[in-house]
Amino acid sequence: MTDLTDHVIIVSGASRGIGRATALLLALQGATVVAVARSADELAELTLKTQGLSIVADVADEADAAHVVAETLRHFGRLDALVCNAGVGSFNELENFSAVEFDRIFATNVKGTFLLCKFAVPHFKAQRRGHVVGVTSDVARRTFAHGTAYGASKYAQDALLASLRKEVRPHGIKVSVVMPGLVDTYFNEAQPGGLEAEKTHLRPADVAQAIRYVLEAPAHVVIDELTLHPLTQEW
Repeated sequence: MTDLTDHVIIVSGASRGIGRATALLLALQGATVVAVARSADELAELTLKTQGLSIVADVADEADAAHVVAETLRHFGRLDALVCNAGVGSFNELENFSAVEFDRIFATNVKGTFLLCKFAVPHFKAQRRGHVVGVTSDVARRTFAHGTAYGASKYAQDALLASLRKEVRPHGIKVSVVMPGLVDTYFNEAQPGGLEAEKTHLRPADVAQAIRYVLEAPAHVVIDELTLHPLTQEW
């Protein structure tokens, strides 16, 4: 098992939900967490608990993504893992989607993953180790009505990471995807904590535990894909 003590790990989308739960859990394991999100206030509150570093950034912006990796290396001199968790989504019939909304979803879910990897991977190659974990979705393997934009973005994100896995494996770098089903978060403007969601959804902490499990795999093991669902959800 890989000991995460003193590992430096970037977590995007860290201000709420899965990202926040992941940052808190990894800090408990002894990791130094670089929490990335667009909300300065929520990041500040989180960093008081993780005792790591917070960076306000839009991962879909190339300069911001480059800054995240550069600042991490400047502060800590190392980077061990990258958790690409930032994601957005909305749902509607295809003809009712605006091109602006379609672009927004792809910018965060796909371009954001691409850009963070673009700037982290050269560092991983130089040190001959590193781990990218992408939080995709079970909809990277299935489709559903009104999910044209979000589903397409998750298929694309998964394909990006699967291709990257083949590119970087010879350099000793791992690439994994964690694909959760329904999760009780603020996703799509939802308010978490409802009684019904407690019965039918995963908790952010459940997904955080899956991410921890993937990161703690022995050095010679890469978990390519891990899918988890609430027991009540049909595949």
